[in-house]
Amino acid sequence: MSTITFSTAAVIPARPATRLRLTVRGRRVLLALAALPLAAGIAFAAISGGSALASNESTGTVSFETVTVLPGDTLWSIASEIAPTADPREVIGEITRLNLLQTGELQIGQSLSIPAQYTS
Repeated sequence: MSTITFSTAAVIPARPATRLRLTVRGRRVLLALAALPLAAGIAFAAISGGSALASNESTGTVSFETVTVLPGDTLWSIASEIAPTADPREVIGEITRLNLLQTGELQIGQSLSIPAQYTS
């Protein structure tokens, strides 16, 4: 009698294991599904964000007097001119905060808003 033996190396699996492969269309669908909550959040924010403007409340408007920078003007000279009795350093600080100036450099023709307490 003859016997047949099989070694483990000779056993071939019936179906090889495959990795998940996404086609181009599958990637696009997955991306669209992932972006859907973000788009819904943006749409909700855009729709509900305008409610404050649509209310019947009146808002006060603030008007500022402005000074146009002339050749030779500095923040110190402008501060001394608009508030001769006040400390120029405090006036300069308020002018820079109001106009969002990063440095003390001024451009000729630049329009600077003056704080309300220094206007007459």
